[in-house]
Amino acid sequence: MQNTFTLQPFPSTQAPANVKITGNIARHENLLTIRYTLLGDIQQVNIAPPETPQRKNELWLDTCFEFFIGAENSPGYWEFNLSPAGHWNIYRFDNYRQGMQEETAFTTLLFNVKHNSDSLTLTLNVNLDKIISVDQPIEVSITTVIKSINGDVSYLAVSHKGAEPDFHLRESFVIEL
Repeated sequence: MQNTFTLQPFPSTQAPANVKITGNIARHENLLTIRYTLLGDIQQVNIAPPETPQRKNELWLDTCFEFFIGAENSPGYWEFNLSPAGHWNIYRFDNYRQGMQEETAFTTLLFNVKHNSDSLTLTLNVNLDKIISVDQPIEVSITTVIKSINGDVSYLAVSHKGAEPDFHLRESFVIEL
């Protein structure tokens, strides 16, 4: 089953004018496929140029596509960070913002970035076998941090449940796969 999404900016922040993020996510057996499409006046977005992909920390300080997955009825979850430059990281948490560690089950995370004048598409196919069993339902939150060329930062998500932008709130993991 495939789910489509459109990310919404956190109410007190503004995404750069004339920019929107749509996409889709699906899980077939234990292969998770997610595609983000950044559309519009993307010249207003600070997008890192392609580099040799590496595992890096603090990717969320710049434009970063993210998603969070948690096993249904479990407090633990994973945060996936994907930079348009090709850099990545995956963090495992034991509970809400607790026990953060790099997820060592993954040593690479390859994804495709296609950059056009009016769009950027990022597509990831990842096998979740190393962290989730195929029969375990998962809950997903899809998010993006957008840094504009003027330095403003916007927080976009399928669902914002907190009083402040907080992608870690389990109530925001609203897509079930």
